[in-house]
Amino acid sequence: MLDKLPSPIQRQVERGISILKQGGIVAFPTDTVYGLGACANLPSAVERVYQVKERPRNMALPLLLAHTSQISEVAEPVPPVAWLLARSFLPGALTIVLPRSKSVPDTVTAGGTTVAIRIPAHPIPVALVEGLGMPIVGTSANLSGQPSALTADEVYSQFGSEIDLVIDGGRCSGGRESTIVDVTGETPVVLREGAISKAELKQVCEII
Repeated sequence: MLDKLPSPIQRQVERGISILKQGGIVAFPTDTVYGLGACANLPSAVERVYQVKERPRNMALPLLLAHTSQISEVAEPVPPVAWLLARSFLPGALTIVLPRSKSVPDTVTAGGTTVAIRIPAHPIPVALVEGLGMPIVGTSANLSGQPSALTADEVYSQFGSEIDLVIDGGRCSGGRESTIVDVTGETPVVLREGAISKAELKQVCEII
């Protein structure tokens, strides 16, 4: 994915990968809003995301993946309806809540039994995940309770020097956060209706 990006963006992404490997925090554009990421397997980095975002410690952080094949690495078991939703809407603005696998650190899940995953339809976060070789936590790049950032300048205005790099990929075209669907019960439940409507989901499966 990296070689498909314009050269100036490639250099920013390569720097971002290096920062993530060292436990830093990077902001980046996605297909919805700007995201704030850290290496999911470095608890100290994930902890920094909670701190700079002023996010309550009991609110789990979602994971961004590069490919659907990574879902089974972070979730177990993966019910058939999850694969159906993934085939229909990922990459895209859908976050799926699944039973976590043992490989996912407690810092990511806030000690809970589930994990939220998404594959963005945007080359920059996908290139970051591919370059890092593992999922990144990918929460919206805004202070808790504040509006989501749609540009790099909006990220800077909320965080300033609190984060290590903001990859400026222009304005996010989506503008709405992802739709969150919990598939851990018998019937999928929409926890947050975002860029993908409930009506669109109902065309694929039974949903609450």
